[in-house]
Amino acid sequence: MSTQTLTLHIKGMHCSACTLLTETEATALPYITRAHSDLRHHTIALEGDFSNKLPEEVALALTEKLHLHGYTVSVEKQAHHRGWADFKIAIPIALAFIVGFIALQKLGLVSLVPGGSVTYSTAFVLGIVASLSTCMAVVGGLVLSMSATFAKEGDRVRPQVLFHIGRLLSFVVLGGVIGALGSAFALNATATVILSLLIAAVMLILGINLLGIFHWSKRLQPAMPKFLARHAYGAAKLNHTLTPFVVGVATFFLPCGFTQSMQIYTLSTGSFVAGALTMGAFALGTLPVLAAVSFSSFSIHDRSYAGIFFKTAGLIVILFALYNLMNALVVAGVIAPLFSL
Repeated sequence: MSTQTLTLHIKGMHCSACTLLTETEATALPYITRAHSDLRHHTIALEGDFSNKLPEEVALALTEKLHLHGYTVSVEKQAHHRGWADFKIAIPIALAFIVGFIALQKLGLVSLVPGGSVTYSTAFVLGIVASLSTCMAVVGGLVLSMSATFAKEGDRVRPQVLFHIGRLLSFVVLGGVIGALGSAFALNATATVILSLLIAAVMLILGINLLGIFHWSKRLQPAMPKFLARHAYGAAKLNHTLTPFVVGVATFFLPCGFTQSMQIYTLSTGSFVAGALTMGAFALGTLPVLAAVSFSSFSIHDRSYAGIFFKTAGLIVILFALYNLMNALVVAGVIAPLFSL
């Protein structure tokens, strides 16, 4: 067998998880031995035996595998559609959401004030937002891949239940572990502010990426080590009784900016119980949407309103990030409160 290389263009990538998912799906084709996706250039470099196939045929085969996840593959570079018109609807929705969130904070039901404590209801709300944005892309693709594997055997319900049980348990247990590890570090006021600024920065980059208008920002998104996430995607292809549970546990390590932000905060709790309840509430918030993805094969990517959907989520995340940033600077004494916290 002769090995050739082929570079194709991918439309729809927006984060590190996209590179992992596209690479995993590409190497599932029998004639592709290696794949490397480039988030900066939106390309995928393939190695394999293409002697009997035209580049257009390979692009079509990959599109058929990736279309459900929201990607299309082509030989020629596809024009990047920024969708500026989507902001006409996205901005009012995002502002309404944030106003409602601030109103709930005034009532004492939620809190995002750095230096204080993120309430469990706040973690739950953030889980909902995450499930409608990054988790839909990161975990949703994983769920769809696993669903396809078990659907071939006519088993649709049990694997999904095991997956969500594994996900919830891992967030509770590993969240508790992170909180307990935080007890070894006595965070003073300065360290707490720095931690809050770090969370705000991660969320700001995440929100900008969701807008889909700046390619350069995608390179700034932090991610878990690639080999951990790659094993999670690879495990989703295995047809074993405990595979869904293991994949659910592995989602704790996937490159989701929201999850990483919550993990950073959980470290500051210094408590196993607080860490477990915080991450558990967050995972519970993601459950409704991810369950819908599991049992209905719902995907937002191929919907006509996908642009509005992701831009709204991006604006909400950016506003959360700026809110956290402002409050961190207030706690540090850099600026005066712009309104009563």
